[in-house]
Amino acid sequence: MSLKSIVRELKEMRDGIGSISRRRVESRHCHSCTKSHIVPDVTPLEPIRQGPWANLPPELLMDIIRRVEESETSWPARAVIVSCASVCKSWRVATKEIVKTPEQCGRLTFPISLKQPGPRESPIQCFIRRNRETSTFLLYLGLVPLENEADKLLLAAKKIRRARGTDFVISLVANEFSRSSNTYVGKLRSNFLGTKFTIYDSQPPYEAGVIPNSRSSRKFHSNQVSPRVPACNYVVSTVAYELNVLRTRGPRRMHCTMNSIPVLAIQEGGNAPTPTSFPQVIDEHFSPSSAPKGKGPVTDLNSVDPLVLKNKAPRWHEQLQCWCLNFKGRVTVASVKNFQLVAAVDPSHNVSAAEQEKVILQFGKIGKDIFTMDYRYPLSASQAFAICLSSFDTKPACE
Repeated sequence: MSLKSIVRELKEMRDGIGSISRRRVESRHCHSCTKSHIVPDVTPLEPIRQGPWANLPPELLMDIIRRVEESETSWPARAVIVSCASVCKSWRVATKEIVKTPEQCGRLTFPISLKQPGPRESPIQCFIRRNRETSTFLLYLGLVPLENEADKLLLAAKKIRRARGTDFVISLVANEFSRSSNTYVGKLRSNFLGTKFTIYDSQPPYEAGVIPNSRSSRKFHSNQVSPRVPACNYVVSTVAYELNVLRTRGPRRMHCTMNSIPVLAIQEGGNAPTPTSFPQVIDEHFSPSSAPKGKGPVTDLNSVDPLVLKNKAPRWHEQLQCWCLNFKGRVTVASVKNFQLVAAVDPSHNVSAAEQEKVILQFGKIGKDIFTMDYRYPLSASQAFAICLSSFDTKPACE
C-alpha cells in the first residue's frame, strides 16, 4: 500500500472518530432528557470493533508513522500526525516516540510543543494578528498571513483591563479565555504603570520549585476542583521596562528574567526544561512534586541563576534620523514595539560570545495590526508570546 493510501485512510479514520464522538454526545444528551422515564431493558450495544490498523506489528507501525512524519512537514498536512496519535493507545505511544520536540526537529505538532523550547539554530517564524475591537491577539504559525489558506492558530490572548493593571489571558483556542477551561495556558499581568509584567503558567515548570500564586494555591486543598482544570498560576518569568519619562534614553529598554530557565541552558551542553505532557488530573492531592514529566536533567531552579534577556542595542542612522536594527527582512514598519532580545550573562557563566549575540526572540510590525514573532531555544512559543504581549500594553513612562 502506498503512503498516499495510508494517509487517506488515516484521514477517513479521523473523520470516523469525530462522528463516533458526536454520536456519543447526542446519546448522552438524549439520555439526560429522558432520565425521568422508565426505560425498557434492552441488550447493550456491541463494543466498537477496532479496525485492522490497531493490531499492526510494532515494526510495521513504527515504519508507517515514521514515513508519515517525514512526508508531512508543514501544516495543515501535518494534522495527519495528530490523527495517527488518535487511532488507539499503541498508535499514540508509537507516534509520541517518533515525533521529536521542536528543539530537535524544528516543527510544532502537538499542543505540548507550544511549551517546549524552540530549535537551537533556525528560529520558528510566527505572526500575531491584533483585533482592536475584541482586544484579542492571535498567534499563527507562518511567515506572513495567507489570503486563500487557513493559517495555523497556535495561541490566543485576550486583554482585560483592571483597576490596578492589565491582564492578558492566554488560551489554546480563540473563543475561550476562562481559567476554568482546560484550554487555559497562563496569563500576563502588569502593574499600574505598565512597567513591570509577571508571566504565569498553568502548570509548574519541570522539576522546578517555583512558588504558585498565593491566592490561587488555596484551590489545591479544595474538594471541588474538577479533573483536567488548571487550578494554579505559577510565576515563571518577569518582564521589566526601564523608566524613560524625559525620553532621553532612546527606544524602550526591557529585561526579561526567565525564572523557569536556568542560565546553564545556554552553556555548551546545557538543556532547558522540556515538559512532555499537560497535567491530566488536578485535585486535592495535586502538588508541585507531581508536576508533569519532562526531558532533561533534574534541576532545582531555585538554586541556580535564571536566564536574563535584554534588548539588543540599536544603532542610530544619521540619514534616516532614527534607531535601526537588522531584522533580516522580517520587520518592515517602524514602531516603538519592535525589539530583539539576546542573553544578558555574567562573564563567570562561561557563555561564548557567539551565543550571547544570537537573537533569541524577535518581534516587530509588518502592517496594520500584524506583527511577526520569531523565537528559538531556549524559549518556548508560549513564553515568547507572553513577552511579546507585554509590548502591546500602554507605557507612557517608558517611551
